[in-house]
Amino acid sequence: MAGRLGLPPDKVRVVCHAMGGGFGAKNGPGDYTSIAAELAKRTARPVKCALTRREENIATGNRNATIQRLTAAATADGTLTALGGDFFNAVGYAGWSPSTEGPMQMLYACENVRTTNYGVKLNMPPNAAFRAPGYVEGTFGLECLLDELAAKLDVDPLELRQRNYADSDRIDDRPFSSKNLAECYRRAEPHWAKRDEIRARSDGTWKHGIGLASQIWFGGGGPPSYAWIRLGADGRAQVVTAMQDIGTGTRTAMAQIAAEELGIPVEHVQVSLGDSARGPYAAISAGSSTVPSMGPAVRAAAADAKRQLIEIAAQRHHLEERVLDIKDGQIVSADGGSWPLTEITGMLEDGQILGKGARGPNPTGMRVLTFGVQVAEVAVDVETGEVRVDKVVAIHDVGRVINTLGASSQVEGGIIQGIGHTLSEERITDPQTGAPLTRTLDAYKMPTIADVPEIVTDLVDVPDPHLTNLGSKGLGEPPIIPTAAAIANAIRDATGADVRSLPISREEMLRALREADERAKERDRVAAGSA
Repeated sequence: MAGRLGLPPDKVRVVCHAMGGGFGAKNGPGDYTSIAAELAKRTARPVKCALTRREENIATGNRNATIQRLTAAATADGTLTALGGDFFNAVGYAGWSPSTEGPMQMLYACENVRTTNYGVKLNMPPNAAFRAPGYVEGTFGLECLLDELAAKLDVDPLELRQRNYADSDRIDDRPFSSKNLAECYRRAEPHWAKRDEIRARSDGTWKHGIGLASQIWFGGGGPPSYAWIRLGADGRAQVVTAMQDIGTGTRTAMAQIAAEELGIPVEHVQVSLGDSARGPYAAISAGSSTVPSMGPAVRAAAADAKRQLIEIAAQRHHLEERVLDIKDGQIVSADGGSWPLTEITGMLEDGQILGKGARGPNPTGMRVLTFGVQVAEVAVDVETGEVRVDKVVAIHDVGRVINTLGASSQVEGGIIQGIGHTLSEERITDPQTGAPLTRTLDAYKMPTIADVPEIVTDLVDVPDPHLTNLGSKGLGEPPIIPTAAAIANAIRDATGADVRSLPISREEMLRALREADERAKERDRVAAGSA
């Protein structure tokens, strides 16, 4: 913005205390911000820019469409010998081509992997980042491909994935900072074991099935990010940073981190964020990186403040610093003595303790990734093509979990969003002009509470031992990545139909069912002829 307006950077102040619906598409200022700023300059008045729902659908970008041509080869026991993919990403007239090939390159142990990625310019609005761009689309193709391969080999889909487990980064053979995908698979086994029971629910019209899909994504965060912690005479702490909360509960997570490190109740911590003029620099919210980027800085700032408190307490009580700690708002001594924290902070009067913290680099020579698996149960009406998702079990490895309730909410939101683009959300454009035609929510059907299945969240919650002082990775994007593939694989399990296009409208489902029926008839003819 400073460059666009011809101003020094310190003359541009960004205030964003809370933002809803970021999902990556609000990483940059966009043209509308420049227009609003210019209008404000010319009128010397505040300017508010608000888009109508119609304008949002036309002007704010979209997840890019893809065409994927995929190949897989394996031995009879399911060991992968080759994977290949040509990925064509529709980027509009000025977009960017995300790494749709990423899952194929990194998720499984396969010696021969070949991928190409093409960004295709079209006379359409440019694409925008949308919650794990590229990996959602690439995972749908790869995980459906593996299930088709498993069916041809008569190998259990879960066993096939376990057999091709990667112990190191497949791109340049770097070790993972941590990987607990095997534990995710182990936790999936009891749910997967119900497949015969689920299929048995089928009748003449409704067919039931179960499917699964794996997930890989980033989420390790990184520097630079900074935080301060102020502590006054009342013993209450204030976390200060220019970080923002885009609805993921980051504010609460930072308060929990500071409270745990300082040894005080979380209700005694206030978090001031979202203002570039009132807090130190913080990373943007993208790539599931906010908590793993900011959390270590906040923890370091809290540790610095705690060190200063203990130093004052040691002087006050004539003790060595090493025998003192802070727990539950009390200064405690190894010999059993304890004093209220406010006894020490009260000595500050109008003074303050200022703790400073910074986020250090990620581990050298290691790949920092998140992993997971989802198991979906579906029902398909073979007469109408209706697809109903009955249950999704989401098992994810994202390092240390800071806030269990917030993390579960992230998983639920990602899965609901995934169900939307899997079954109903479709952006239709005019073939002549490229203009979006789905401009309202009656034309662009998002899921409602009636479409939400039972969602079971299971987080491994093992800190990454190599990643910062926190061991926590991001959870914003992993839950949306495998959902579409798990649903499509469950549909195949229920009906034998291969779904290769999203969204799975009733028309698409009926087409896939017809193809499956024709394949079955052809198999019967071949079998009869050979007999």
